[in-house]
Amino acid sequence: MARRLAPEVNAGSMADIAFLLLIFFLVSTTIETDYGISRRLPPLPEEIKPDAFVKEKNLFRVELNQVNELFVEKKPLRLEQLKAAAIAFLDNGGGVATEYCGYCKGTRDPKSSDNPNKAIISLINSRETNYEAYIAVQNELISAYNELRNREAVRIYGVSFTEMKAQLKDVNHSGDKTKLRERIKEIQSMYPEKLSEAEPVTAEL
Repeated sequence: MARRLAPEVNAGSMADIAFLLLIFFLVSTTIETDYGISRRLPPLPEEIKPDAFVKEKNLFRVELNQVNELFVEKKPLRLEQLKAAAIAFLDNGGGVATEYCGYCKGTRDPKSSDNPNKAIISLINSRETNYEAYIAVQNELISAYNELRNREAVRIYGVSFTEMKAQLKDVNHSGDKTKLRERIKEIQSMYPEKLSEAEPVTAEL
């Protein structure tokens, strides 16, 4: 009796089909990109001063509670008002003698910050704070710094701080990048970004 051979399936083209499907999914799939805050952490201080003293008037307290309510100096504030409030604090220039700020254009209220180099923004969040609200507050605070830096960059060099940073990144920029880098550092030193974030809290603010 003759043996019957099992039928064979030609799988030679299956690899091609799998490869084509893989290419199709790679081309048609959109990959979600993460979003967040791009920030470089400051370097470790050369000398740690455990007893560093900060005057109360040089602290600008911003709090975001578990239901995304914003408080500045313990008073409720709308998000749209935060940038202007931060600018008023940073640019106050209430100091005298060695703490006098010649380029500040604020009201020079003696009860507010002495000098931009002394001014610290302290941000406290709740662990239950919405991420979008947290990002929105951060954006407003960074925007306040950028606006002041732009103002001074235009006054001194005739070009905004934002434009200077763009020129530094531009590979086709024909200017002197060493000088440009020095100018950026100078403007940053006039309004140093001193944004302190405390450990998130779980209790109600």
